[in-house]
Amino acid sequence: MTIDAFAELFEPADLHVAQRLSALGNDTDARVALAVALAVRAVRGGSVCVDLRAIAEQIGVRELPWPEPRQWRDAVAASPLAGLQVLRLYSDATTDLLYLDRYWREEQQVCDDVLALLSAPPRAAVPDLARLFPAGWEEQRAAADAALRQPLTVLTGGPGTGKTTTVARLLAAIAEQADIAGAAAPRMALAAPTGKAAARLADAVTAEVDKLADVDQARLSGLRATTLHRLLGSRPDTSSRFRHHRGNRLPHDVVVVDETSMVSLTMMARLLEAVRPDARLLFVGDPDQLASVEAGAVLADLVEGLGGSRASEATGNMSCVVELQTSHRFGEAIGALAQAIRAGDADAAVDRLRAGGDAVAWLDTDDPSEALRGPLTDRAAALREAALLGDAGTALAILDTHRLLCAHRNGPYGVTHWNHRVERWLSDRTGQSMWSQWYPGRPLLVTANDYGLGVYNGDTGVVVAAPDGLRAHVGSQQFAPGRLGEVDTMFAMTIHKSQGSQADEVTVLMPPEDSRLLTRELFYTAVTRAKKRVRVVGTEASVRAAVGRRATRASGLARRLSSR
Repeated sequence: MTIDAFAELFEPADLHVAQRLSALGNDTDARVALAVALAVRAVRGGSVCVDLRAIAEQIGVRELPWPEPRQWRDAVAASPLAGLQVLRLYSDATTDLLYLDRYWREEQQVCDDVLALLSAPPRAAVPDLARLFPAGWEEQRAAADAALRQPLTVLTGGPGTGKTTTVARLLAAIAEQADIAGAAAPRMALAAPTGKAAARLADAVTAEVDKLADVDQARLSGLRATTLHRLLGSRPDTSSRFRHHRGNRLPHDVVVVDETSMVSLTMMARLLEAVRPDARLLFVGDPDQLASVEAGAVLADLVEGLGGSRASEATGNMSCVVELQTSHRFGEAIGALAQAIRAGDADAAVDRLRAGGDAVAWLDTDDPSEALRGPLTDRAAALREAALLGDAGTALAILDTHRLLCAHRNGPYGVTHWNHRVERWLSDRTGQSMWSQWYPGRPLLVTANDYGLGVYNGDTGVVVAAPDGLRAHVGSQQFAPGRLGEVDTMFAMTIHKSQGSQADEVTVLMPPEDSRLLTRELFYTAVTRAKKRVRVVGTEASVRAAVGRRATRASGLARRLSSR
């Protein structure tokens, strides 16, 4: 066989890396070159490895001349690239997982660090939780009780299940626990993967703390949330290493990470090596949402790998994975739709969409332009009017009432196309051009952290007219537009970018059913961005394809955790 027979599967970069590494190892076996190209391709698609036994089924191209799995594994194992540890294999009774060395080491490190945390001795006496978790919050009380007794807890649940309430009251209980033990007040850190998610976490925790008794508010005064990059200490010379690491640990006694589904394997490895061995770590998130943009599906792997007997044994028959199931936020309609999607029940999802109502609407069409032109132009015009009047507060409020969410960035169902389309519709209505880079009413999405300005990836804002020109308002801050670096127009945004945020109303633009991005996790994430109303625009075939198709990422982390 030759690797040319598989060329249709790869980008040029995949093949280039395979050729270079094969030359480095002086390996002429085409099976090894194919394995390298597949490993590079896997990382590009979000996986950290590739299963040589199941690759044909995973890719969905069975008719190619695939090597016999056992012989293929043996060829890779005997390759000089394996001897040089450029390639790594993890095999068990059912799989042969092939890794590039970096991801093998990071996955092994995450496994070792998680299990080391779980092996720590039980914590001090647990305070009476009835004061902080009264009747009606039994699920949250049980979650807090588990987190107080062990060093590592994974708190999962969908939107509105009380995760933030649990976090705030758990932190109050941890502070009380320290008082009972006569220890110093614990140092606490709150973090999230993006600036927008960190801001939402800070606001939500502050709102919950404000509901507590004066003694608890005093204990939790000064709580702040930051991005994981800032917590770990970004370095100007590298994007993958930080000031805090195994030789310079974080000083915190408690570290809470929200939106953990967005954390990549690499970032999780950097976090775990920076956390003190005696610290308490709480991961919070929804494993049914989209995984990180970069390689890995760490939260889902932790839930799968720690949710069984191994976790129970490590924590004295108390699982370190705790799921909150009762939603206190969604109305019945959005909650029922989200649950149907999460369960993979396409019939129930279609029935819920057909039932309609005030909270759920469905436009069953493959041509959404005319249906969306009116409402999208109305919102854009209202945003522009407020911006022209210099009313930044109203403009930002209008911006947060609605999100148009797309699966794709490019193409007729993509963000770029719809941003241009709404600008064109707005120009037609107002008779004014929107083609300059900066104009009053341009909605903004920050796409990269700028620590100097204090704006972060995922932050949103709007350009507003001012007596001295234009100002870009991002949250409570304002700048001359030219000071902002990497920003996009945000009449539409990708579903990936919407993670960590919500809006009163969300419109979900479904691509055709053959889109590779159309998955259950993507649809669920989009629907659960809505606080009050969701409008789904797409065909029944697209809805059924999304609900029925899981986003799969190859990883060995869950296996490693559950087998040790």
